Amino acid sequence: MAKLSEEIAAYERMRDVLETDHFGQWVVIHDEEVFGTYDDFQEAADIAVRNFGRGPFLLRRIGEPPLTLPASVLYHPVNADS
Repeated sequence: MAKLSEEIAAYERMRDVLETDHFGQWVVIHDEEVFGTYDDFQEAADIAVRNFGRGPFLLRRIGEPPLTLPASVLYHPVNADS
C-alpha cells in the first residue's frame, strides 16, 4: 500500500497540470510519473495491466474524485475476440 500512496501523492502534485491539459481523460501513473493519458477507461486499464501486471499503478479519471472499490474487486480484461 505504501507504493500506491506514493502514486496518489504524485497525482496530487500533478493535478493542476493534468486538469488543465487532460480534464476528463484517464491517467496511468507508475513510479510517480505519468505513463499516459487515455480517452476511455478500458484502454487505460488494458495498457496499465499489459505493462505493469497487477501493479502497483494508479488509474484515475482526471478531474473526478477518486473511486473507491472493495478490495475483493479485481480488474479482468475483457477480450472482445472471445
